[in-house]
Amino acid sequence: MHTSSVRRHVILAIAAIACTLPALGQTAPAAAATLSADNPFARESTLPYHLPPFDHVKDADFRPAFEAGMAEQRKEIEAIDRDPTPPSFETTVVAFEKSGQLLDRVSTVFFNLNGSNSDPEILKIASEMAPKRSAHRDALLLDPVLFARLDAVYQKRATLQLDPESMQLLERTYTQFVRAGAKLSDADKTRLKQLNEQIASLTTKFQQNVLKATKEAAVVVDNVKDLDGFSPEQIGAAAEAAKARELSGKWVITLQNTTIQPALEQLRNRELRERIYKASIGRADGGAYDNNVVVAQIVKLRSEKAALLGYPVYANYVLADETAGTPAAVNQMLARLVPAAMANAKKEAADIQKLIDQQAKAGNTKSFTVQPWDWAFYAEQVRKARFGFDQSEVKPYFELNRVMQDGLFYAAHELYGLSFKERHDLPVYQQDVRVFEVFNADGSSVGLFLADYFSRDNKRGGAWMSNYVDQSRLYGLKPVVVNNLNIPKPPQGQPTLMTFDEVRTMFHEFGHALHGLFSDVNYPSLAGTSVPRDFVEFPSQYNEMWAREPIVFAHYAKHYQTGAPMPRALLDKVLAAEKFGQGFSTTEYIAAALLDQQWHQITASQAPAADKVMAFEAAALKKDAVEYAPVPPRYHSLYFSHAFAGGYAAGYYAYIWSEVLARDVEQWFHTHGGLQRANGDFLRAKILSRGRSMNPELMFEQFYGGPPDIGPLLEHRGLK
Repeated sequence: MHTSSVRRHVILAIAAIACTLPALGQTAPAAAATLSADNPFARESTLPYHLPPFDHVKDADFRPAFEAGMAEQRKEIEAIDRDPTPPSFETTVVAFEKSGQLLDRVSTVFFNLNGSNSDPEILKIASEMAPKRSAHRDALLLDPVLFARLDAVYQKRATLQLDPESMQLLERTYTQFVRAGAKLSDADKTRLKQLNEQIASLTTKFQQNVLKATKEAAVVVDNVKDLDGFSPEQIGAAAEAAKARELSGKWVITLQNTTIQPALEQLRNRELRERIYKASIGRADGGAYDNNVVVAQIVKLRSEKAALLGYPVYANYVLADETAGTPAAVNQMLARLVPAAMANAKKEAADIQKLIDQQAKAGNTKSFTVQPWDWAFYAEQVRKARFGFDQSEVKPYFELNRVMQDGLFYAAHELYGLSFKERHDLPVYQQDVRVFEVFNADGSSVGLFLADYFSRDNKRGGAWMSNYVDQSRLYGLKPVVVNNLNIPKPPQGQPTLMTFDEVRTMFHEFGHALHGLFSDVNYPSLAGTSVPRDFVEFPSQYNEMWAREPIVFAHYAKHYQTGAPMPRALLDKVLAAEKFGQGFSTTEYIAAALLDQQWHQITASQAPAADKVMAFEAAALKKDAVEYAPVPPRYHSLYFSHAFAGGYAAGYYAYIWSEVLARDVEQWFHTHGGLQRANGDFLRAKILSRGRSMNPELMFEQFYGGPPDIGPLLEHRGLK
């Protein structure tokens, strides 16, 4: 899933999932003079692969580094503006690409830590810097002299004889300036700057409210008997979470960022399940961390911004720069999936209700109508009855380190020839983070992979990938990427046993990591995952296939105590059950994707007041025919970070759009021999190494041999 990111030169706002962060470039001479010598951002890191010196980074370093970085980049832009020579690709486009390296360094570390290892001071700095960084971004992209030079180069691009990647850099840079408002009147530029500053502050506030509200909403359990259904390891983890909050003698169930919480699948106590569910959906709805006002303001301001830039609604503005192109294309694709998804969900609900009624008739429970907090618990029982297993049977076969070493790394070795060496000599920002050096088959180095897999109160929910260093031949840099998950940490000495969903998520995020690690381009702003939102999720979703591919599955699915492989009969059941529950999962996702579109396909005058935010959501779900009480949206609006803080505004559809490509590639692998080095090398050469050095749609067609086909997706999700 998805990730927060910052692009070079602050051209793009902070994003959510899972994508790249700015590269650590070479420091301009002014940096050392501007910052004190002991500030770790004053110079380029001397660690291997330019890994940030985490052991020397203090919260007090960020403010001065941000201020110095912005001042330094302003001077660099002024130098481009004053250049007396005629504008050229090198003196304008490449010079702009090279600017802001100090700001990139501090931004990279700060925004990664803000998501994965935050503290009150970091949250405070983020709030302070949001409007300043927005103003800085606007000062660059709305600079009339700089744009005039860029425009002069762009207008004569056909005569410049640029290589394809340089042409792509020119066209992308020009597009970003225009989309940022470079062609607006001075009065409209002034208003746009005001809007951008307000939006930046509000999205930061939204995310911080979600983080604080999620921590506050954790459910405290007084009696261990209420945890009936949890494994001993889970009970231990809940006790540790309580101890961390100074609640010894109690148990704490922390929340993830999604509506449905993992604990709902196992807990037999229906009242506790209801408490957990209501705590989840009640986050940021009133109280100290209320997001109703924030959502209402963000939507209105985004709509006004779109109108100022010449678009009817914000979704048009966003999608004009994505592969989808238009809201109509997104609406059509999502609408096509709704009937089958809803029909499957209702069929699953009928199966669950039948089981509930049977148990009530047998006198085991009281009769009731299935509710959202019941679904996962009874769906697991249906799964067990239908396929002959439950999650407690399979988790002992999914021990975290074995899944990583014998699953992720094994598949990467077989496909791409990679090997991984753990480094214990490099600093990390939190003791649970692990660092691996990655090598090609010929022994040449690829980069560093950081694994941050455990949940923490100061870590945002979900899972994502981002970069600490972007690859670029311009600076001779190799990538440093990180995967973040939120797996509950077991008590000291206990194994980390995973659900298959967590295994799949690990493979998903590693797909993003490979996309970043394999990058082989000249310019850092085109590196790795710097591709459209509705393309960036494709390599990660494709990589999920190896989690369930029999040869890979058998290699890592081994009992954590005995090392015995998962019995073939159980393995077959797990794989057969892959399509089980697709009605629920597809419906909850589509509901959120359509909700995101509804929020961003309205004008400023149509934006609801703060006290009508949830009413707007309810009406939107009903309008799109995805209002179904037992299956709530994957995210309700008030904690929908993708849409209101994570860079996926009007872009949450990207996961299903990208999955079309992913399932096509999965089919391609199966028809070309599967887990073979030649296949992996071909994908690496045609797509995974190319970043955005060429048009993503063309990249896909050159690999696949034609345009995408939605058929394999429908088959995979059981929607045909």
